[in-house]
Amino acid sequence: MKTACLPFLLCLAIIPTAAFAQRNDAQPPPVIVVNGNAEVEAVPDEATVRLGIVRQSPTAQSAQEQASSVAQEILNAIGKLGIAPQRIRTSRLTLSPVYTPQRGDSREPPRIVAYTASNFVSIDIDKLAQVGSVIDAGLNAGANQLEGVQFRLKNDLPARQQALKQAVTEARQKAETIAEALSLRLGAVVDVSENGVSVVPLAEASFVEARTAGFSALTPVSPGQLQVHANVVVRFRIEPK
Repeated sequence: MKTACLPFLLCLAIIPTAAFAQRNDAQPPPVIVVNGNAEVEAVPDEATVRLGIVRQSPTAQSAQEQASSVAQEILNAIGKLGIAPQRIRTSRLTLSPVYTPQRGDSREPPRIVAYTASNFVSIDIDKLAQVGSVIDAGLNAGANQLEGVQFRLKNDLPARQQALKQAVTEARQKAETIAEALSLRLGAVVDVSENGVSVVPLAEASFVEARTAGFSALTPVSPGQLQVHANVVVRFRIEPK
């Protein structure tokens, strides 16, 4: 009785193994892989201005005190424009020694002759018409460094979504063109991946970097536009017509 059951059990073991091998040998369906790209322009609605003061003095304490004093004047001047205190923040503080120039044949160690202190503040502005006024106020208060103006969107989600939709549309159009040229029919989407969405300025803001004391003309600033880039990769199944 036990001997009679053995061939039956062997048969059960062989059947699923053969079926599994058959599935592995099956070829994957043919596909078309295409990239879709899109660029959407948007008008910025907020900005960050970075202003700073750099002072040099024989002692570290003197250099730091001078930089801090002017920085406070900058903060006071910007505050008078109605910018909320929570939108003004210190972005960088530095204090570094200045050494004597070294000759190539000199064996003497470098000697500190002065100290340079810097104090930079960042101002977030949600009314772009105030950007020039903020720069003017800071420079007239003693700032001698303007690191730049960064424009952006308060909410960039709609622009990102639009760019992604256009990128997907371009990918499908590419796939349809390829399929038609090969006399094939475009099938369902096999998979899709997003390769990133980025927001970049089309051009740098224009502004005046230097100012003589008492100069009060408004610094010209052009926010320009932002460009939102999106890229997707889509795999479509292709079938004979």
